[in-house]
Amino acid sequence: MTDLRHPLDPDPVRSSKATAVLALGIAAAITGPLVGGLAPATLGLVLARQARADLAAGQGFLLGGRRVRLGVTLSWVGIVAATVVLVVAAIVGLLSLAGPAGPAGTDFAPTVN
Repeated sequence: MTDLRHPLDPDPVRSSKATAVLALGIAAAITGPLVGGLAPATLGLVLARQARADLAAGQGFLLGGRRVRLGVTLSWVGIVAATVVLVVAAIVGLLSLAGPAGPAGTDFAPTVN
């Protein structure tokens, strides 16, 4: 069987946008529990849409589909981690506000029988 590639066809290259999506996804997953992961996650998801369009327009000469998928997955991991941290912090804050008034847990004078 002969090679179907024409000799004048360009060599396949990696998409720089796909690499950027992966880097932003990694940053989002690492900084997600610090709530700072929302910014790189959002940027990664927006850039992933552009990268997918570029990959489709590249007709096989632009590589990076796996990087885009992994970057999107890591971006969502960062968003979920940040959301979980915010919910837990809100619950802890509400419980601390609703906790006992003093060290003994009462709001009346200790001399009352």
